[in-house]
Amino acid sequence: MGTPWGDERGPVPSAESALPSYRELPVVDGAPAGSSWGLWGSEDRLGCLNLLTPERALAASGLVQRGLVFSLNADLATPDPPLFGRAPMRHEVTGKDDGPSHDDVLHGWNTQGSSQWDGFRHVRHPVHGWYGGHPEGFHGIDAWAERGLAGRAVLADVARWRESEGRPIRQDAPDPVTADELVATLAAQGTEVEVGDVLLVRTGWLGWYHQQDLDVRAAMGAGHESPGLHPEERTAEVLWDLHVSAVAADNPSLEVWPPGALHSAEELEEIRGDMSRRPELFVHQRILPLLGLPIGEMFELDALADDCAAEGTYEGFFTSAPLNLRHGVASPPNALVLR
Repeated sequence: MGTPWGDERGPVPSAESALPSYRELPVVDGAPAGSSWGLWGSEDRLGCLNLLTPERALAASGLVQRGLVFSLNADLATPDPPLFGRAPMRHEVTGKDDGPSHDDVLHGWNTQGSSQWDGFRHVRHPVHGWYGGHPEGFHGIDAWAERGLAGRAVLADVARWRESEGRPIRQDAPDPVTADELVATLAAQGTEVEVGDVLLVRTGWLGWYHQQDLDVRAAMGAGHESPGLHPEERTAEVLWDLHVSAVAADNPSLEVWPPGALHSAEELEEIRGDMSRRPELFVHQRILPLLGLPIGEMFELDALADDCAAEGTYEGFFTSAPLNLRHGVASPPNALVLR
């Protein structure tokens, strides 16, 4: 299937080749500014996941020293009630109580209702469309599932760092985490990010959510504010220049919510009147359809973070097995970190 932009200017780099910086993008004629389109070929469905090479997976397996396994997956019914106006799931166990067997049936289940990967079919750029310039149906989470995800994960415990700085993250407000704060967190931990790492960003939101009573959670189901990455372009630039294979966090949207919360009414009106400026409000529109950088949301990170802080190391062997759902939009991550 072809793409609407021009011919490539040279050979397609392998995952081991020197990667361009954000300011050196794009790498093919006709591709949008700030996009990785064509870097891994015109028919690519993996984006930055191409950086999860066998060599990097093998090296990451050596990080398993104590045999500890940390599941990063929230209960499928969390948050309860669901956020973003999504319908609640109903779990039916079939068969009679004294019958020979049972099955599970999930009614109204949304693959983005709990811990999730956002696939490339989730968000389009308002001007340039889907990742790689392809028709919407070209992409699907099945491409990630068929490959499987394994490699090195690094944790950026921004919540712990911000607290140490005397500026704890406000969990019930659109409290932005800037790219510079992300870099400062990694530096304070002594954590060096390597090409192909899965970057896990802890805001502390999910742990906070688990402690809230039903009235607070019910109100959030109708609309909520939450901390997350700042939507400025520098966020996309830093994430790309770290050359991570994916980024995931423990808050509902990776980025600060709601979009536009950091802008004045006048700025919002101006930005909303220009489709090309919409990504200034919503970082998803930069990193999914342009950079091909997978987004993870509502990952359980507290137990992993506690162990990292106790040991003074912030890395581990990461695995994830998304659903093999043909042309699927998203998937629970089924993610583990082993240390």
